[in-house]
Amino acid sequence: MQKITTCLWFDGQAEEAMNFYVSIFKNSKVTSVLRWPEGHADEGKVLVTTFELDGVSFQALNGGPQFKFSEAVSQSIDCKTQEEVDYFWEKLIEGGGEPSQCSWLKDKFGVSWQVVPEQLPKLLLDPDRAKAGRVMSAMMQMSKIDIAKIEEAAKG
Repeated sequence: MQKITTCLWFDGQAEEAMNFYVSIFKNSKVTSVLRWPEGHADEGKVLVTTFELDGVSFQALNGGPQFKFSEAVSQSIDCKTQEEVDYFWEKLIEGGGEPSQCSWLKDKFGVSWQVVPEQLPKLLLDPDRAKAGRVMSAMMQMSKIDIAKIEEAAKG
């Protein structure tokens, strides 16, 4: 059992968001859907869901319109290949999401994601600071990360 679980606050879209995310990530599943009980004003509507994305637990709460998502918190996806970067990027912006810069995007619900190829942090942490600087400069020009271009920048 995971000790810490991220809870995402939605305004009526918790179930839709959960189904969207579970459809994108392999090895994912819905673990529960709690609906308001009989006799409550919101009877039958979803209150909270729990689900796993690649084995990581999340909750989605229909909490109302009081709070909105911001880039101050994001979900980061580690990717091994350009194909994986492309897959997650396209799936997460599908239906109204927005690309940002430096591997960031917002999905159609306003949740921020970082789609990060494993090469990027390795190159940014390279002990050759000139090499790392070239990679940083290349990354700053990108929205979705292009692995070939950051590797080219690393070579100089």
